Amino acid sequence: MPVEVLQGIWAPFGGTCLGASCVFLMRKGLHPAVQRALAGFAAGIMTAASVWSLLLPAMEQAEGLGRWAFLPAAAGVWLGVLFLLLLDQTIPHLHMGSSQPEGPPAQLKKASMLLLAVTLHNIPEGLAVGVALAGWRAGGMAGALALPLGIALQNFPEGAVISMPLQAAGIKKRDAFAYGVLSGAVEPLAAALAFWAAGLVLPALPYLLSFAAGAMLYVVVEELIPEMSAGEHSNVGTLCFAAGFTVMLALDTALG
Repeated sequence: MPVEVLQGIWAPFGGTCLGASCVFLMRKGLHPAVQRALAGFAAGIMTAASVWSLLLPAMEQAEGLGRWAFLPAAAGVWLGVLFLLLLDQTIPHLHMGSSQPEGPPAQLKKASMLLLAVTLHNIPEGLAVGVALAGWRAGGMAGALALPLGIALQNFPEGAVISMPLQAAGIKKRDAFAYGVLSGAVEPLAAALAFWAAGLVLPALPYLLSFAAGAMLYVVVEELIPEMSAGEHSNVGTLCFAAGFTVMLALDTALG
């Protein structure tokens, strides 16, 4: 496996680990305004990545279909959305925008369910990285290496969002850091699996790319937008969404 592929698979996990390490630097949990800002930034990156790094390349891969080149992308998006909907309905977890009850026991329960929520939405990110790297290796996606870097950037706040509430609920810093790291461990596994599968079935690459895009968009709408819009001064989340979108757009262009 090329070094670039290995770096791409592990880069997002590195972002999660760095974010989780914030628990050693701060004494208290994240301020709600900071949580909204981080959620907005992550949502912006994921939205831009879904379009420029996944959907547009998927349609380019299917250009042989002529004016029907959008069909694999449209089908893949729906498959991704329905897959995440199935996970959302069958696995109990707390949405990131849910209100937080009072008291340490309730805080611990919320933090534990948020851990599951973040772990769930790391699955489509890993799939996206894997299929994008497979497309890059096949020679059809010049800008695919921007995606792992963009997801690594948006994984930084996710790691902090997991580890710091756990510390605030009474968990030791070392253990809170470990849980934050574990929330991202599924990502390189999903990326490696998707890379391997996409390499075997390159004709299905447009469907796999758009599947990952649909799954990521589901996470943005279902988890991150409610979080960035909660409470007062929700315009902070909106501005950070625009910032994340712009950063990912710049990365995709610069590395493309």
